[in-house]
Amino acid sequence: MRKILFIFPVLVIFFISCEEKKEPVVQKERVFEGYHPLMDEIVRTKAGVFRGLDLNCGVVKIKEAEGTTPLEEEKSRLFFEYKADSITTYSIDYTLNNDSLEEISVNIYCKDLELCSYLFCDLKDYYASKLPNPIEDQGQVVYNCYEGQRKPFVISLSDNSTPAKGMLNVVIYKDK
Repeated sequence: MRKILFIFPVLVIFFISCEEKKEPVVQKERVFEGYHPLMDEIVRTKAGVFRGLDLNCGVVKIKEAEGTTPLEEEKSRLFFEYKADSITTYSIDYTLNNDSLEEISVNIYCKDLELCSYLFCDLKDYYASKLPNPIEDQGQVVYNCYEGQRKPFVISLSDNSTPAKGMLNVVIYKDK
């Protein structure tokens, strides 16, 4: 009987300590309300032309915006790869000249063609709201920026999907 009285409190303490503690799920505030959640992951912020960056910024600012170490780093290039979810991956290639951002190339790959098409439409709508009057030609959408004090730049969106895989390309570069 004494053994049972001794073992019972030990078992109770054991089961209480093993109880799974659930962390409260914090819902992240959406940046691009009304767009697919992948826009929050890929574009991240409404500031700048992409991920809070503008052309002509330096390596330090790019690394701060990315918040991770580049997969490849050269004097004139930074390359990052990400897995957004189980079916979507993307890469970002930053091209620099004398520590000044010249071009951003984003490649988005998705196993779900419908999602890829939806994301392409969201990217078109988002950039159309920032830079009106796009030119559409052969599946490519081009936005030209000649606003105010900013140096002119171009944003080119294209859907290069195949029947087996979705592929989107976003290229932002200085207009010479």
